[in-house]
Amino acid sequence: MEQILKKYPVPATGLILGLAAAGNLVQSYGEVYRSIFGILSAALFILMTVKIVKYPKGLAEALDNPLVAGVFPTFSMSIMLLSTYLKQYAQTTSLALWIIGFIFHITLIIWFTKKYVLNLKIKQVFPSWFIVYVGIVVASVTGPGFKMNAIGQSAFWFGFVTYPVLLAIVLYRVIRIKEIAEAALPSIAIFAAPASLLLAGYMNSFETKNIAIVWILVSLSFIMYTAVVIAMFKLLRLKFYPSYSSFTFPFVISGIAMKLTNGFLINSGQGISVLKYLVKFQEAAAVVLTLYVLLRYIKFVLSTDKAATTANVKAQ
Repeated sequence: MEQILKKYPVPATGLILGLAAAGNLVQSYGEVYRSIFGILSAALFILMTVKIVKYPKGLAEALDNPLVAGVFPTFSMSIMLLSTYLKQYAQTTSLALWIIGFIFHITLIIWFTKKYVLNLKIKQVFPSWFIVYVGIVVASVTGPGFKMNAIGQSAFWFGFVTYPVLLAIVLYRVIRIKEIAEAALPSIAIFAAPASLLLAGYMNSFETKNIAIVWILVSLSFIMYTAVVIAMFKLLRLKFYPSYSSFTFPFVISGIAMKLTNGFLINSGQGISVLKYLVKFQEAAAVVLTLYVLLRYIKFVLSTDKAATTANVKAQ
């Protein structure tokens, strides 16, 4: 177990989040499917928690890597998402966990801003920065379940305001500066996440919706998703890196956002028939990619190839 913990990379928090979100994506097909993804996510979450508690210095060293530091807030996002799985069994405990996850994410925003933003170096900017700031919008998706609509709405507006600023900076870094190491290339997939997360958060936290905001977010979500799908033809040819976790949540939240939007448009008499086919495609792509990444992670952690393991751990 000790060897597994040491090889278990911190960026796996992204996979934990992806699995937890995938459970909500497939819930409409049966509670059992949601439970399966929830159990997988919880198991990996517990393993990560044990690793953090047992090897705090290892975590500190990993967070000195700006890419990993940007991905780590998926841990606090996972706490908020996983808390919803406990709600029907222990409402008070689940609410406490949700609050812990929310406060933890705010703490990570402050820490990340102090460590990396106030000492801005453009080559330390990665798409994972979206996770830090827009990631708090998970509170908008999950908050209403705990009657925390006000907090959810505040989180949405924070993400909504920071997203365009980050988009400009990250696009400049990726398109103009370039020079992204191969191990960091999978993080390109994160571009698909923020607009979709904002869309899902808006759908869940606001009873009265501004149709202009809906269409702005739908358009951005579709454009970013399409661009990432095209990029995936090259990204999936890369050898395994812990940053493969970036292939999970962005695709899952895109499916959730479009599914919620499709339902909203149908209920408001503005349904678009083609959307249901896009939703099916996004659901299938999200589930396949998430399970694929899970299998690659299992293979990596259980691998006895020391050279490959060393190289990948350094790439964290």
